[in-house]
Amino acid sequence: ADIRGKKRIYGWGFVVFTVGSVLCGLSGTIYMLIAMRVLQAVGAAMILALGPAIVIEAFPNSERGTALGITGAIVSIGIIAGPTIGGVLIKQLSWHWIFIVNVPIGILGTLMVWRFVPNVPPTGDQRFDYWGAFTLFVSMLTLLLALTLGPDRGFTSTEILLLFGLSALAFVAFILIELRVPAPMINLQLFRNTLFSVNLSTGFLTFMAIAGTVLLLTYYLQDTRALDVQQAGLLLAVLPAALGIVSPISGRISDRVNPRPVTVVGLLVMAIGYWALSTLTLESTVLRYVLCLLPVGLGIGIFQSPNNSAILGAAPRNQLGTASGLLAVSRTLGQTVGLAVFGAIWAARAVHYNGAPVRGGATEATPAIQVAAMQDTYQLIALMMGGALIIALWATYHERRMEKAGA
Repeated sequence: ADIRGKKRIYGWGFVVFTVGSVLCGLSGTIYMLIAMRVLQAVGAAMILALGPAIVIEAFPNSERGTALGITGAIVSIGIIAGPTIGGVLIKQLSWHWIFIVNVPIGILGTLMVWRFVPNVPPTGDQRFDYWGAFTLFVSMLTLLLALTLGPDRGFTSTEILLLFGLSALAFVAFILIELRVPAPMINLQLFRNTLFSVNLSTGFLTFMAIAGTVLLLTYYLQDTRALDVQQAGLLLAVLPAALGIVSPISGRISDRVNPRPVTVVGLLVMAIGYWALSTLTLESTVLRYVLCLLPVGLGIGIFQSPNNSAILGAAPRNQLGTASGLLAVSRTLGQTVGLAVFGAIWAARAVHYNGAPVRGGATEATPAIQVAAMQDTYQLIALMMGGALIIALWATYHERRMEKAGA
C-alpha cells in the first residue's frame, strides 16, 4: 500500500472479503470452509492493516487521537454486536448465514471506500522487498503454527520444537535481509525511536492479556458458573462496552497532551483490573464480576487510542502503511501468543491443584480447580501488565532526559 496507494488496496480488501464470505456460506465441506476462510482472511488483512493508516492521513495531527478513539469505539460496538447477531442467526437459521450476512455489508463498504476514502498518492520511489516478505512470512507462519498446535501436541514435542527453530532461523534471515536491501519491507530504523518501539511492545502485551482474559472468562462463565451462551456473551460484553465508551475520550485527551502519560494511566488501570479478576470465586456475584472486569475495559480504552496514535505518529508519512501493518501484526500475534501461553498456564495450574493430569483436559476439572487455576493465571497477567507499566514509565523518564539534554 505504501508503494501502490492505500485506497486501492483497502477497497480491494472489501471485495476479496465479500467474495470469501459468499464462498464460506456456500461451503459444503469443512475443507472448503477452511480454504475459503483463508481467502476471507486475506481480504480482512488488507482492511485491518490499512484502516489506522488511512485515518491518520485523513485527519490533521491535532485530531489524530480523537479519530483513532472513535475508530476504537466503533470496533468495540462490532465486537459486542457480532457474537450476539451471530448467535441469533445460528439459532434461527443456520451457520451459513453468519457469512452470507457479510455480503451487503461488504458491498456497502466497497462503495463507501471508493466514494469517501481520499486517494493519497504514495510518496517516494519504493520497491517491494520479496525476500524480506518471504522470510517474514515463513517466520510468522511457523511461529503461529507452533503456538496453535503446541497445547495439543506438547511444546516439547519434536515437531513443535522444529517449528520454533525454523521460525527463529527465518526471523534471523529476515533481519539480515532488511539490514542490507536498499528498500526494506520494514525499515528497522523505526525501532530506534523509543516511542515507537516501546508503544508497539506494550501494545503487544496488552493484546496478549486481552486474549487470555476472554479465554479464561469464557470457561469461568460457562463451565464453572453454568451460564448459557447468551448470558455469557452479555457478561463478556462488559469489556468492549467500557472500551468503546472511554476510547474516544482518551484519544481526545492525547491530542491535547503527550500520549505517554495517558498510556501509563491505562496500563496502571489494566494491571489493577487483572489483579481484581484474580479474586473472583465460585460465589462471586454478577455485580462483583462486573466491578472486577470494568477496570480492564476502562484501562484498555484509556491505553489503546493514544498508544496507536503515538505509534503511527512516530512513523514517516511514506511508511504509514508499514507501521499500520505492524500494528495489526502485533494485535494478531499478541492474541495468538496470549491464547497459547495463558491457556497452557491455566491448564498446568489445574493439573497442579488436581494432583495429577485431568482426564479430558483442564475443562473437565472440577469447578473449584478451574477457578483456582484461573486465579493464578490472572495474577501472572497482572504481573505482566505491571512489567508493561514499568517499561512505559522508563520510556517516559528516558524521553524527558532526552528533551532536557536537547534543550
